[in-house]
Amino acid sequence: MDKYERLKKIGEGSFGKAILVKSRTDSRQYVIKEIGISRMSNKERQESRKEVAVLANMSHPNIVQYKESFEESGCLYIVMAYCEGGDLFKKINNQRGTLFPEEQILDWFVQICLALKHVHDRKILHRDIKSQNIFLTKDGTIQLGDFGIARVLNSTVELARTCIGTPYYLSPEICENKPYNNKSDIWALGCVLYEMCTLKHAFEAGNMKNLVLKIIRGSYPPVSVHYSQDLRSLLAQLFKRNPRERPSVSVILDKPFLARRIHKFLSPQVTHDNRLVWQSKRPAPGPIPISPAQKITKPAAKYGVPLTVRRPSDAIRKVSDAVKKPVKLKQVRTKGNKGMYFIGYSTSMFCSYIITQYVRMLGGALVYHSDIC
Repeated sequence: MDKYERLKKIGEGSFGKAILVKSRTDSRQYVIKEIGISRMSNKERQESRKEVAVLANMSHPNIVQYKESFEESGCLYIVMAYCEGGDLFKKINNQRGTLFPEEQILDWFVQICLALKHVHDRKILHRDIKSQNIFLTKDGTIQLGDFGIARVLNSTVELARTCIGTPYYLSPEICENKPYNNKSDIWALGCVLYEMCTLKHAFEAGNMKNLVLKIIRGSYPPVSVHYSQDLRSLLAQLFKRNPRERPSVSVILDKPFLARRIHKFLSPQVTHDNRLVWQSKRPAPGPIPISPAQKITKPAAKYGVPLTVRRPSDAIRKVSDAVKKPVKLKQVRTKGNKGMYFIGYSTSMFCSYIITQYVRMLGGALVYHSDIC
């Protein structure tokens, strides 16, 4: 850390801390992710280093740029470019009810898709697409970031005791513990597009059970007719309950009303090369292969590293029957974080499982009330 001057802490979560720093070499500002690894096993440390290697190879105009990483005093430090424009979540909140023009939404959406295509083309799942992980540079360029970092602290005691976050972006197949692939990222992409159009989450509820039920049913308030039929039709496709029916990111970018915008964000040669790739990769008719459901408990899970395949069991087969059982959830505010979060105090196998699944996705650990468990 001698090469950097700490300016201020700008975030803290399941991954550790995010610190704004200034380089003593070039005087530029960067964001450093500080991740405690002292209590990790050697295997977990190696997996964490593999994640950093993946980040280092993510070179794209719409992905937050990786600078370097190093280990020091029991911590792993990942240095990334600083996006002065903040994140899309804050941008949406700052609208205070005033809808974005469609032109702005489509420009942002195309850039998000270009970033996601770069990720998916490398057989990697982001698994954490949300407006808080989409950043804007000083000139307004969209950059996708923060994939993989949350997984690093999966088994670290200090930062794995609380479920932090709200599961607005979970896909139906993850809620139901069904096999999933990159189409879950497409669902989350739809959630972000909906937010940009309405300034609200597509799926909202007062408790976890009702939220999950809404997601599984795919029921959401319609988008204003103020937006074009093309945009509203695309949103409906992204929210298809059956993942096989959702378009891939390449198919999305091939839609005429989006394709004509690509040249604004990529160089002509890159655009041409991508066109050739998209045409050669257009899926043939037939079912889309889906990866087996995975037990997300390892740091490298986010990057598609083979993990333990979840085998069917009587408990899993009974999940759908448990939906009808009464559920009690306690809503609490997590210290040091704004907003409402959920910690399950539940006797229902369904919600108990869903909350546990979500926490594992975040790289956290679920805390149950001892009197119930």
